[in-house]
Amino acid sequence: MVAGGQSTSPEQLLADAAAAMRRRDLAGALGSLAQAEQIAPFDPHVKMQKAMIHRMSGALPAALAALDEALALDPYNFLALLSKGAVVEKVSGERLAARVYENALKLAPDDDKLMPSLKAPVARAREVVEKTRAALESYLRDSVGPLDQVGGELAMNRLDEAIGVYAGRRKIYNHEPLLLHYPRLPAIPFYPRELFPWLPELEAATPMVVEELTAVLAAQMDAFEPYIAFRKDLPVNQWGELNHSKRWSSLFLWKDGVRQDAVCASCPGTAALLDRLPMAHQPGFAPTAMFSALEANTRIPAHTGSTNTRLLCHLPLILPGPARFRVGNETREWKMGQSWIFDDTIEHEAWNDADQLRVILIFDVWNPFLEPAERERIGAMMAARNAFYGS
Repeated sequence: MVAGGQSTSPEQLLADAAAAMRRRDLAGALGSLAQAEQIAPFDPHVKMQKAMIHRMSGALPAALAALDEALALDPYNFLALLSKGAVVEKVSGERLAARVYENALKLAPDDDKLMPSLKAPVARAREVVEKTRAALESYLRDSVGPLDQVGGELAMNRLDEAIGVYAGRRKIYNHEPLLLHYPRLPAIPFYPRELFPWLPELEAATPMVVEELTAVLAAQMDAFEPYIAFRKDLPVNQWGELNHSKRWSSLFLWKDGVRQDAVCASCPGTAALLDRLPMAHQPGFAPTAMFSALEANTRIPAHTGSTNTRLLCHLPLILPGPARFRVGNETREWKMGQSWIFDDTIEHEAWNDADQLRVILIFDVWNPFLEPAERERIGAMMAARNAFYGS
């Protein structure tokens, strides 16, 4: 109440408090806030104003208490969390502040929707979080010890990724198949080589495959077709730049389980090699084997494949310069004479950073964790689905 018995609104009292602070009248500001709290004890704006005044006056513990009162009323108050992180940083340091900042950043608007006055505080929050996560990851690695002493390739890569995930610096990637998710198969980005004893034979054949590919490129480059070719009535999503573009093109030796005889005839050694390898034979679906060409300075955007029942093998054939490939959290550089096998239902992307064409051989193989009888029934199941829909 004010003189004459008229009630004063919380908004007016908050304005009075702000005016008192401009006059450096801390007692007057706190007095107005006390009145506002009596009238509106559950108004988060009053708590936020109280926190700001305490913070401006240097009373950081009181500011922190007021922010906690605001968060008790609304735990998803982005401004209260961001402010609390800044106060905790001053009172207790970056490491404790990082945990508050992490929660604030989960609620932060997109950068283009941030008020200009909040851009610097949000940038500081990100800086503290990343710095703390990096320090935590380093501390975890020092505590765990050398990764090469934990076992084979699979165990070493698992532990390496787990440390990054536990420190908050790596994302958790799971299977995201476009067609069939087969349960209880491990989500392994790059599979251990020991599961595929035929890889040395493939790698030893690199010079022969390169020789045949070189002849094909000279005589049949026009036969390479855009790998991405959506109909006009379908959304292209991330593929707008590459849709119907020869910046990423392919020449198929096998396509959806059908041998491309003309191409195989022009590459007889490569075709015979593929016949000897344990490709995933599944009528109507697999194998698919192709020369995959990526133009200079071109990126294949992040995407996922059709099913985790089969894996993809890459063999580099033409590498004019730097070329990278990421599956999940792991990024590798292609090297001549070295192949790898990966699960393409885990998000992956590729870059040709060189100034000339890059070409690799790609073909699919069964997931080694499947039993032979499972493979047969998976094929039957997928064929039955097509038959059900008449496709």
